[in-house]
Amino acid sequence: MVRFLWGLLVAILAWGGLLHPTVSHAVEAAPRISDREIIESLAELKTGQQALQQQINDLKQSTQQQINDLKQSTQQQIDDLRREMNQRFDDMNRRFDDLMRLLQILTGALVLVLGGMLAWLVAIWRRLVRVEERQRAFETQDDEIKFLKENYSRLHEMLTRLVVDRSR
Repeated sequence: MVRFLWGLLVAILAWGGLLHPTVSHAVEAAPRISDREIIESLAELKTGQQALQQQINDLKQSTQQQINDLKQSTQQQIDDLRREMNQRFDDMNRRFDDLMRLLQILTGALVLVLGGMLAWLVAIWRRLVRVEERQRAFETQDDEIKFLKENYSRLHEMLTRLVVDRSR
């Protein structure tokens, strides 16, 4: 850092000499600088260097603090986002569970309705079978009744003939 400051000082003096050629090319001899003045100038430069170093350190510390604050803020935002996402996933799972319960209820209701319809159809079919059996029984009885009527008519005719024939 000291080299940099010395280089900067030399560059400033060199540029100063180029801009003011009359000063740098003066014939007059420069007044002699005492050791004390050199030591005081070096002390001032050292103090300035320490002040610059302190400013750099302060800037580093401030920058590091800002970076740490930014990291903390970013981590907090990430944590908040994770919590929000977990909450949304929990809500979605609850909704999915509710939907599954609803589907189970609807499936149960459908099974119940279809079972009831099937039971009703079985009952109707049994009644229809009974009605057909009765109808067959009635048809059989009807045939028997016809048979009996015919035989009764024949017997009646025979008897009538017998009675008529005997009375003659």
